[in-house]
Amino acid sequence: MNGLSKGIRKVEVALKWDPSPAGQPATDLDVVAATYLASDPYGDPAYVVHFDSRSPDGTIYLNRDSKDGKGFGWDEVLTVELERLDPRYARVVVGVVIQQRPGERTFVSVGNPSLRIREGYTDLAEDDFGGVLGATAATVAEFVRDGSTWDFHPGVQGFEDDPATFTATMGRTRRA
Repeated sequence: MNGLSKGIRKVEVALKWDPSPAGQPATDLDVVAATYLASDPYGDPAYVVHFDSRSPDGTIYLNRDSKDGKGFGWDEVLTVELERLDPRYARVVVGVVIQQRPGERTFVSVGNPSLRIREGYTDLAEDDFGGVLGATAATVAEFVRDGSTWDFHPGVQGFEDDPATFTATMGRTRRA
């Protein structure tokens, strides 16, 4: 970053997938975000934002939530307003969870999943989860505060946990 860069300020994480074939149970993917305190950036999350929730200060919220992938365009959309996030938070990790009802599902069973991360009109990252086909969840982005600016670290890392375990542990390791 040079002295003129404002860093990453406000991002949109969007997810879409095809509905399940007729007669099959619906596939439900969820975008989640966890914040980490500067005093413990790789410990337990300070809070987790997921469907039916938002951050206490309103800086991280879901704009759209689909339970079956039948939406038009992007099925799940999460907004993260990094520029407004309290200075006590040094890290935000974003992930995608496959709901495990009625049975275990992995990304290989999701029809055409697609991820887009953008700031304004600039696409920062895109992915199709092809590198984590056997995973039930994945981290997809990490935002780290560097002084007064935020840096973006892309990359999809798969997990084989249930949703509750995943959201508790998704930020414990540093990305490569």
